Amino acid sequence: MIKLLIVDDSALMRRQLSSVFEEQGDFEIRLARNGKEAVEENMRFQPDVVTLDINMPEMDGLTALSTMMAQRKVPVVMVSSLTEQGALATFEALALGAVDYIAKPGGTISLSIDAINKELVSKVRAAAKARVKISRVAPIIPARAIVKAEPHAASNGIVIIGVSTGGPRTLEEVLPLFPSDFPYPVVVAQHMPNSFTAPFAARMDKLCALRVIEASHPMQLEAGVIYIGKGGADMTVSQRDGKARVMPRPENSDFAWHPSVELLGRSVLDHYDATKVIAVMLTGMGYDGADAFTEIKKRGGKTIAESKESCVVFGMPAELISRNGASVTLPATRITRQVLAWTNN
Repeated sequence: MIKLLIVDDSALMRRQLSSVFEEQGDFEIRLARNGKEAVEENMRFQPDVVTLDINMPEMDGLTALSTMMAQRKVPVVMVSSLTEQGALATFEALALGAVDYIAKPGGTISLSIDAINKELVSKVRAAAKARVKISRVAPIIPARAIVKAEPHAASNGIVIIGVSTGGPRTLEEVLPLFPSDFPYPVVVAQHMPNSFTAPFAARMDKLCALRVIEASHPMQLEAGVIYIGKGGADMTVSQRDGKARVMPRPENSDFAWHPSVELLGRSVLDHYDATKVIAVMLTGMGYDGADAFTEIKKRGGKTIAESKESCVVFGMPAELISRNGASVTLPATRITRQVLAWTNN
């Protein structure tokens, strides 16, 4: 049995969430109405995983999360609203140690929880086995990041990054270490809702020497820029008049996760010399991108799988490794160094 603590100030939401997991048959469930009760139940009930609302009276979700992580670390899935404010609070929660998040489809009190039942259960099951990882208070930023890099003509290479569960926190360990004179564009497919990717790109832009922008419309790829795929869509690269471009497109139903890492990888293979491609697979559940990244390696490209020791969820990197698709396997803190070594040769 998986011991699950559901925390929400709405009696309706507690009832809806509880019924979703009761139907699974292998969850022992306890409920809490606010952050204060959540902190108490974390010690008393000793749950394997917690779903935690953000906006609650008496003690909000972020305060409760911080207290729980100090007293007894436990995997937490945040249940947040699909708003910019909800996104910013969610990123703060991830930095405090939350494993993942799920966006309420109908706002603060959701009347359409059925729309996310499958994803919710999948994320909670994965979180129950996940590694709790708390960010540094202040990310390490290279000294040259004080002056924001200007975009410049890209060389004929590209770095692509695929990431899912645990990604925002892990990307804070990887992207700020790219120097302002990095010669390739960096394209990131992070599984994330539509309303979250623009605030996430803005957050990362404050931490990085390179510009970080949401790829919300077709744009030319330039060195000195990190492109975050728009949530609720897929992203491909193409060539036009000898210039590489990144292209958002509607979600392709042939792929299970979005923005699709697999689709991004396939498009790169169609338009780049594979020997000029560096593909990085970071933390996440599932297998998105494993086949495309393996093909990149077969054609002479270089690939990195994040190692189990630093992954929040060792799913996507493990799938790449199992296909013999990883040139090297490294913890998150060493990945950028390896990319720089390859591009400087």
